[in-house]
Amino acid sequence: MARRVLIIGATSAIASEVARRCAVRGDRLYLLARNPTKLAALEAELGPAVIGSAQADLDEVDAAEARIEGALASLGGLDLALIAHGRLGDQLRSERDVGEAMATLHTNLSSVVALLVPLGRHFAEAGAGHLGVITSVAGERGRPRNFTYGAAKGGLSHYLEGLRSVLGPQGVRVHNFKLGPVDTPMTVDHPKTAVFAEVPQVAAAILRGLEGRRHVIYVPGWWRWIMLVVRNLPEPIFQRLPFLSGR
Repeated sequence: MARRVLIIGATSAIASEVARRCAVRGDRLYLLARNPTKLAALEAELGPAVIGSAQADLDEVDAAEARIEGALASLGGLDLALIAHGRLGDQLRSERDVGEAMATLHTNLSSVVALLVPLGRHFAEAGAGHLGVITSVAGERGRPRNFTYGAAKGGLSHYLEGLRSVLGPQGVRVHNFKLGPVDTPMTVDHPKTAVFAEVPQVAAAILRGLEGRRHVIYVPGWWRWIMLVVRNLPEPIFQRLPFLSGR
């Protein structure tokens, strides 16, 4: 049976691959994204699977409810939503520039919550559905190289945990996808190591998660065990490990 699927931040490398796989499955898609050129190209690629789309500055929180309502109207309801909206930001600059710090926090936390409120309300009224959000293992512990970004992702994970507790008894599944580093244009300036996952691998894991029951899903799965250790390292040890506490 075709699902009604909303993908927010649809032109990111990961979300685009998720959209392609949903289209192959026969799902009906509504796409929200910032970049009009990439959005038009993705819509043309996916063809009739795309029921509707909208170019939008997702940082504009005042328009979030209207955008969700537009998607719901086009799809005639919603079975599955995925939010893949975010930015890494510039950590060094954010330590000196209030605007950069606030922009990173706003994009990765406030603007996502603005979308989650109307989505949560819809799913609660429907009494069913799957709501997925991409966060990051960076939110597990403050690290000098990305603690502004990590603070936003950690706050978002906290919000999702509470939302799961509220929506779960009403039949709604809330999924928090905690990603490790992924080889995408977003990480092009980062030194690549063996821990970087590939986009197809990540997209496949996200789709499996969206069809399941688990709330927190680490991608790849072995990050669960790595972060279990990292979260519980005593501070003196944590500070002595340059690959964790260094720039």
